[in-house]
Amino acid sequence: MNKEVNETSFADILPGTKLLYVKHSSYDANWLSIPHTHPFTELFYVLSGKDKFIVKEACYDISADDLILVNPHVPHTEQSTRGSNLEYIVLGIEHLNFFAKSKFGDNDFVLHNYYDYKHEVLFYLKTLLLEASNKDELSSLIKHDLLEILILNVIRRTSARVELTSAKQIPQECLFLKKYIEDHFKEEITLDQLSEAAFLNKYYLVHAFKKHFGVSPINYQLELRIEEAKMLLQNTNHRIMDIANIVGFSSQSYFTQAFRRSTHLSPNAYRKLQRQAEES
Repeated sequence: MNKEVNETSFADILPGTKLLYVKHSSYDANWLSIPHTHPFTELFYVLSGKDKFIVKEACYDISADDLILVNPHVPHTEQSTRGSNLEYIVLGIEHLNFFAKSKFGDNDFVLHNYYDYKHEVLFYLKTLLLEASNKDELSSLIKHDLLEILILNVIRRTSARVELTSAKQIPQECLFLKKYIEDHFKEEITLDQLSEAAFLNKYYLVHAFKKHFGVSPINYQLELRIEEAKMLLQNTNHRIMDIANIVGFSSQSYFTQAFRRSTHLSPNAYRKLQRQAEES
């Protein structure tokens, strides 16, 4: 009975998924990425290298044949910092969330070593890479079928559950709040202000905003400030204190703390890294 239910649910869920991209990436030792998020799920398969994978504020060791799943709106980054090149295949998958309980992950993140089963998935991953360059009318069908088989294998081997996340229409009040925060992110904004502006209970407001955008209103404001600060650090010679004031932080120390929490770098280190990248 349970088997029938599961097969029916997979039949309902998997046709709704969409492969956004598949890429092969390779980075030299000491390469550093900046934490970021996506509105879709990413699946990584490590081909070689031993390095670090950061999810939210936690850091995990990764190595060859590790399979990593990161759900939408979860801050993450990969790092090559141990004198070892990092090589992996990454897929962007729309309309799908993975859920699994393990010693490594929670409902936002799954890390599973695939060494014993790599022969089951590497063929599909490498064929997806080949099909990505094909533009004929059969290519999209082939890619979707390969993706379905890959997802089913991940469910089997990691005991993960899957959930379809359809592109639901975002309520007007949430769109209004998002635009309001984008227009006023350098100013002091409170939940009471947002509640008054949108004529919504502030507790419902936080719940609805986070449901549709994956982040609370106040954290969204913080993200906008950090992104503006990144641009100023990269493109101007303003002092750190001045940038903190420009983007709306009450003090340089609070700005530095928030920036480091978001990027795992100090503002000065971020500026230096970006300028080194421009020169290379």
